[in-house]
Amino acid sequence: MIPVVTVEEMAAIDAAAAEHTATEVLIERAGRAAALSILRHLGRGYGKRALLIAGKGHNGDDGRHAAAHLSKAGMHVVQVSPSTVSGRIEGFDLVIDAAFGTGFRGSYEAPVVERGATVVAVDIPSGVEGNTGRAAGAPMPADWTVTFAALKPGLLQGEGRRLAGGIELADIGLDTSRARIHLVEDDDVVELLPSRPPEAHKWSTAVCVVAGSPGMLGAARLCSRGASRAGAGMVRLCMPGVSPAELPVEEAVSTALPVSSFSKDVLDVAERCRAVVIGPGLGRSSSISAGVKEIVANSPVAVVVDADGLFALGDLAEASAVCSSSRQQTILTPHDGEYKRLMGKDPGIDRISAARELAYRTGAIVLLKGWTTVVADPGGEALVVTSGSARLATAGTGDVLSGMVGAFLARGVPPLLSAGLAAHVHGRSAGLGFAEGLISLDLPDLVASWLSTARSSSRSPVVPSGGVLSAVGVPTVLIDHEQHKA
Repeated sequence: MIPVVTVEEMAAIDAAAAEHTATEVLIERAGRAAALSILRHLGRGYGKRALLIAGKGHNGDDGRHAAAHLSKAGMHVVQVSPSTVSGRIEGFDLVIDAAFGTGFRGSYEAPVVERGATVVAVDIPSGVEGNTGRAAGAPMPADWTVTFAALKPGLLQGEGRRLAGGIELADIGLDTSRARIHLVEDDDVVELLPSRPPEAHKWSTAVCVVAGSPGMLGAARLCSRGASRAGAGMVRLCMPGVSPAELPVEEAVSTALPVSSFSKDVLDVAERCRAVVIGPGLGRSSSISAGVKEIVANSPVAVVVDADGLFALGDLAEASAVCSSSRQQTILTPHDGEYKRLMGKDPGIDRISAARELAYRTGAIVLLKGWTTVVADPGGEALVVTSGSARLATAGTGDVLSGMVGAFLARGVPPLLSAGLAAHVHGRSAGLGFAEGLISLDLPDLVASWLSTARSSSRSPVVPSGGVLSAVGVPTVLIDHEQHKA
């Protein structure tokens, strides 16, 4: 996983490093890393014209050191300050954006760069807030951003994710081991999701799914199939209020339960399972609400609560009371609308803070779904997932995801990781499907396909190896958000 640190955490890391490494040395490393990144991408520097927009702070210093290295490589570099350049930039092959760093506040009207010129941002696109990704004014979109030591939240969410372009992370020798936010990668799935052992049987990874209602069977099917394709050896589908004649005929073992008193039967089934998923298509009656609360509070295994299950938990106070008293860990999986109903406000642009707040308030793990998906636990640990795309903006894909989380729990992955890894695989799998017209029914098979090939791949498609910065002696990784667009 790639560490992500806030502006405040980065300042503390810099301060600690200053005790044994001079600031000038770190700036030199950052400048050299940026220059090497540029030369690798452009192929050569000799004869090219570059414009450096450098501010007064350390971000500008990084840019100035990069320019010095590029000049030695034969590039003609012109330096200007943010206050002296405006309008349209013409006649340059390259623009290096080092005007403002991660601590920027306010509004920045960047000059417009003519088409054909490459734009590289140093650490973060100028005008983007380092923590939130908020951008006021008109920042300059980068082709790629070279950032140092760790990713910044503003590169992964809000407008910053779009403005950053691709992201190259260079390790300049700072200790980021205490980071509490991490970006999930393909390799994490390979390393942390256990393979099925030779002695496994169907109950080893059994999942209990409580979903569906009369006339609302599709969500239950999608959730169950998502769990099966993500590795659940057995899916027990419990359907309150559904008649035996309506039970779906497929891999899941389906049971019709009375809508007025289904919790005891579900809890009996859960005793033989490794996880419970509850909510998709359940309906919103008072009987459903009472049953969901009883199951969440008393389940012998971790519970994933989605869709109508979230509605059943009630308002924030009720949900907090149920989750905090539950026997096992609860995972809530809201989209933005469900988040707003619980919290009384939209998640806003800072999705990391939003997910952390709901997790803290409820005592549950929260999987906040969206273009940037964030998973947070009550203690503030968070996982960020950027593998998703607009392909997933279709009805039912969330039902598949909740089943996947349940399957990963059943396979023995801890709750926070189960949610983060499942969200990552969910997005990566969608990338295998149709760019236009992907539907939720396509997803489960794509999940099985992606998982089946992931272990045999030596390259991480989301964060491929960028090689080694030999002159600095540190590795580089690349993040290409563009490949996840529909």
